[in-house]
Amino acid sequence: MCATVDDVPVDFTAIDFETANSNAASACSVGLVRVRAGKVVDRAQWLIQPPAEHATFQPFNIKIHGITPEMVSGAPGWAEQLDTLREFIGDDIAVAHNAGFDMGVIKSACAHTVMPTPKLRYLCSVLVSRKTYDIPSHRLPLAAEAAGFGEFAHHEALADAEACAAIMIDAARRHEAADLTALAKATGLRIQQLKAIPLKL
Repeated sequence: MCATVDDVPVDFTAIDFETANSNAASACSVGLVRVRAGKVVDRAQWLIQPPAEHATFQPFNIKIHGITPEMVSGAPGWAEQLDTLREFIGDDIAVAHNAGFDMGVIKSACAHTVMPTPKLRYLCSVLVSRKTYDIPSHRLPLAAEAAGFGEFAHHEALADAEACAAIMIDAARRHEAADLTALAKATGLRIQQLKAIPLKL
């Protein structure tokens, strides 16, 4: 028997980045969603000024997320916003849809700005989706639909983070997992660790 909505005690933070171009260090927006006991309790989103070396906004990326150079003018750079990002996530396990991309953004942006990489624990909702839903594709819109999450503005960082959170909450319910460690075990996955990159001297 599957757990009810009120029986999903999972806690985590979902995260999504958008980038100005194909370089992972070019983060231009982030969306964050905090989940407690299977419910969204807080949200945050802000624009990020990419570093000068990677500040070119490719037309392809603008078409995807709608963010332009003018929109990030005056926004905090990576080094300025990293503490805010870390404080929001706290000790949570971070989840992202295609986590390799989002964790790659954090690692690349930290390396580029010579900032210490947060030692985040993380789990990928794409992999969880593949172990949970029988659907033709595990792209975020289809996986979110399978989780019962309605239409959303795909490639808008906060909306994507909310969709990712919905997938993880639903997956935990279906697998009757008490937390993300149990969900990872139930799906044959493991919680990953984002490796810290030493500061350059």
